[in-house]
Amino acid sequence: MIRLDGVRKTRGQGAQRYSLLVDQLHLAAGERVALVGPSGCGKSTLLDLLALVLAPDAAEGFSLDGEDVAGLWRGHRLDRLATLRSRHLGYVLQAGGLLGFLDVRGNIRLPRQLLGMDDDGSVERLAEALDVHDQLGKKPATLSLGQRQRVSCARALAHGPALLLADEPTAALDPVNAERVMQLLLREAGERQVTCVVATHDEALARSAGLGLLRMSCRRDADGGVTATLARAA
Repeated sequence: MIRLDGVRKTRGQGAQRYSLLVDQLHLAAGERVALVGPSGCGKSTLLDLLALVLAPDAAEGFSLDGEDVAGLWRGHRLDRLATLRSRHLGYVLQAGGLLGFLDVRGNIRLPRQLLGMDDDGSVERLAEALDVHDQLGKKPATLSLGQRQRVSCARALAHGPALLLADEPTAALDPVNAERVMQLLLREAGERQVTCVVATHDEALARSAGLGLLRMSCRRDADGGVTATLARAA
């Protein structure tokens, strides 16, 4: 479902340089993994590459659901990249990213509306499954942190994406709510056979949720810059 081979992204120069090197990342459809590692090691950068919002500087191979992403970037096919993002990706942002002028129902329904998808009851079903069904008419500002994160999870799944990305979806929550949100998110994604990549600093939570671990590590190079690499953890 996801194949990255020899992918590199660099920002800055000299002592301010940061480089991410992905020698190989292959994920099958429905596979669920966590990106773990210290802050600043590039978890969000890798998510942005997978979300097709950040172009790689080099890639021997980069495909998503059979589509040649590397070729689309090289050909400046921004229209096709935007279509892939809207149809195949769901993204749970660290801060939730909900629109304050829409109620909960409107936030969850938004990706379906943008794609012209009919109302098939999935908004209400997801709200029920993620325990925010009694909040559908409320604005995000009136919700608790845990409720906002569950609404964000519902929105990311509403249009039936093939790939779900989540950037520290439980970072602002207490341990009880963090575990609850993670379990609800993964349960709903699992029922829909969605491939999941979750960035988290909480390795214990990722392990308890049954996620495979992809460990990111950094090294300081001779020029003073930093290079981050990715490896599967045992």
